[in-house]
Formats: sequence, structure tokens, C-alpha cells
Amino acid sequence: MSNIIFGPINSRRFGSSLGVDLSPFTKQCNFDCLYCELLPAKTTDKQISTILPQNIIKELKIALLKYPKIDVITFTANGEPTIYPHLDELMMMVNKIKQKKKTLILSNGGNIYKKDIQNSLKIFDIVKLSLDCLDENCFRKLDRVDKTVDTQKIVDGMISFRKIYHKQLILETMFVKNINDKPSHIKSLYNSYKQIKADRIDISTIDRPPAYDVKPLTYEELSNIASNFTALNVTIASKNKNIQQNSYDKDEIVNLLQKRPLATDDINILFDENSKQKLQEETFLSDVPV
Repeated sequence: MSNIIFGPINSRRFGSSLGVDLSPFTKQCNFDCLYCELLPAKTTDKQISTILPQNIIKELKIALLKYPKIDVITFTANGEPTIYPHLDELMMMVNKIKQKKKTLILSNGGNIYKKDIQNSLKIFDIVKLSLDCLDENCFRKLDRVDKTVDTQKIVDGMISFRKIYHKQLILETMFVKNINDKPSHIKSLYNSYKQIKADRIDISTIDRPPAYDVKPLTYEELSNIASNFTALNVTIASKNKNIQQNSYDKDEIVNLLQKRPLATDDINILFDENSKQKLQEETFLSDVPV
């Protein structure tokens, strides 16, 4: 598999997901979140290193032939996918080859107030946006955003996007210990959730190695937070144990681990026995049972 395409991987909510990295060679993001699984990097609102849509489509066609049973094509990046400058053109091409597979974009939501970004996101079958905190100090501490971005612009953008987007809209909040888990944070998030009117709200915490020294909440703490969000469709992220296991060659294993750190649980869910054996042979991991 190329640097552009990775997986299939175990998606918490979407089953078997084939990833498309719109920034495969370097991290390019308008946020530098404390919990990010990528290395820390200076924020940017424009891609400097860019790949052509035609190159992405070429690699995607190969991957779809190899993995015809995937559920979702997930567009992400080493950073933020909405700063990819050819998003509209790419998605028009993807829609011609995806067949019945859903398209999903994972965005931090920082650009959602921009009309051109809203129009681009309308092309996707599923849009998932992050909303971690409404308090400005908390927001800047946790998501480490550029000073031009503020939470009210983001919330207003999400509200206006919901009015024009009639497919599946999902919000995700990543809770981090002692940063955005105070009662005041939870209350303000609840008020915004009700205004945005997403189809679903996923709450989660850190479960992969983060870029910075921050700590996760327990499942019980997440459950207590979820109990505050009455009359909303709220789910607590958990791994899908029933996902189909896949076989990977050594190059694919290296590429997958470079794209996204995997916990041992991820590997046991995602990899078949031969692939786990290859991990041990290459000394990538020593504690995966085979």
C-alpha cells in the first residue's frame, strides 16, 4: 500500500475503514492538539506539500480492488483534511468509483465557518467534526489553535452547516483529564450540542500514545459526563470487536504503524494471525499473542 492509502483499520464507529491521507509526507494542521497521536508541529492554515487528486485516485482504485468489503472510505490527513486545496475535485472523482461505500471526513472543525469549506463537506456521506471545549482558555490550551480561530465562530459555523447538510453529521469531543472535564465545560458543550443538532455525539478519551503528556479519563468518568447530555444521541467510543481481521504484508505493516500508532488491542482486533506473527518477526511488538 502507498503512503496515501492505509488500512483497512478498525474504526470505532464505522466498521472496516480504508484511510486516505491527504497529507502523507508531513503534518499540516491548523491545530496542534495535546492529545494528537502525531508529532507536535507548528500550525498552518494552508498545505505546502500537496498531492494531486489523480495520484490519490490511482492508489485508491488499487486499494478498493484489494479490499472490496470495506464499509467506509475515510478522508483524513497528517493534520487537517479541509486545508487540502483540491478537496472538491477529488471527491467528485471518488464518487465515480466508490460504488456503495460511504465517504467520511474527519475534521477538527476549525474551518467549518467558511462557506467554501461547508460546500466541500456537503459532498461527503458522513461528516465528523470535533468540538472539544467552548471556553477560550481551555480551547487554546487543549487544541493549541491559531489565534485567528475562536470557538464562537466554530459553533456558529456548525449551526449554519447543519442547516444545509442533510446527511449524517457527527460531533466528537475528546475529553482529557483535568483540562476539559470540569462541570462548566460540560454544561457549555451541552448547550452547543443542542444548538448544532448533530445526528450523533461521540465522546471519547485518549486511547493511543499522544503527542504530549496528557492523561485519559476512565470509562466511568466518561459515562458520568454522558449522563449530563439528556435528550441527545450520545455514545461513548469503544472498539468494535466484530470487525473482519485482515492480512498485511511487511511493507503494509510499516506504513500502517507510521500513519497511526496502534494499541495492542487494536492489533489484536485488526490483524489476522499471520500478520501478528510478522509483527513479532520484525520485532515491532513483543506482547501480541499469536
